[in-house]
Amino acid sequence: MADQAVAPLALPKPPVRPRRAASLEKPVRIAGQPGFVLHSYPHKETSLIIDVFTREHGRIALVAKGAKRPHSALRGVLQTFQPLSLSWIGKSEIRTLTAAEWVGGLLPLEKSALLCGFYLNELLVKLIARDDPHPGLFDHYVSALNQLAHGEAAPIVLRKFELSLMKQIGVAADLSLCSGTREPVVPTSSYVVDPERGVRLARPSDVWPRVSGQTLLDMEREDYAGNTTQSQSKFLMRFLLAHQLGGVPLNTRQILIDLTQL
Repeated sequence: MADQAVAPLALPKPPVRPRRAASLEKPVRIAGQPGFVLHSYPHKETSLIIDVFTREHGRIALVAKGAKRPHSALRGVLQTFQPLSLSWIGKSEIRTLTAAEWVGGLLPLEKSALLCGFYLNELLVKLIARDDPHPGLFDHYVSALNQLAHGEAAPIVLRKFELSLMKQIGVAADLSLCSGTREPVVPTSSYVVDPERGVRLARPSDVWPRVSGQTLLDMEREDYAGNTTQSQSKFLMRFLLAHQLGGVPLNTRQILIDLTQL
């Protein structure tokens, strides 16, 4: 019996991987973005890593090459609380700063207002995720700096910003409604704000800060004229922020408490 021919084994062809579009491989360039320096720290011998808050791109990290050199054009520009026009390149976690220009328009912060500004910056650094844009919060930040620079009451400026921040990052709901029942808050009733669920009527066993319905309604419409609203909102926001921070202390908050009882 003749041997039967064995057909050659057919090997599968390797999959053809689509070539990445050339445009995706190019570095991302951003030019003329409004922003502020929140924090900076040394990088290598002559550079800085700066944490900036921008209007359209949120909080990002940039390396400012050569910024520590005595004659660097960036040396006097990369200051906190100064409105800047920022340009950068890159897609990694830390991009490269290519230009920074002071645009002006804000008075400098002085004395206690300066410390309040650092408090706002610390809140943003610790509570805002990187690459998460918040244009509305950016505008509120600019407004808060402007109010502090013009001598407006710091406790009220801070309470407004704290609540705006928590609403923007999605951890504070409408304070004028009970979260479970969606019933309107009653000015004369007593409430607590559950950090995870929102506003509800207070119970005898509650250990959380109790606030009046009037305080919650005032906070929602940014009316802090009443002394009770000012006092209750201070302890409420301190409690809610501590929960979001997971017990991590705010350095500037403690200094403010020690110096001015804000």
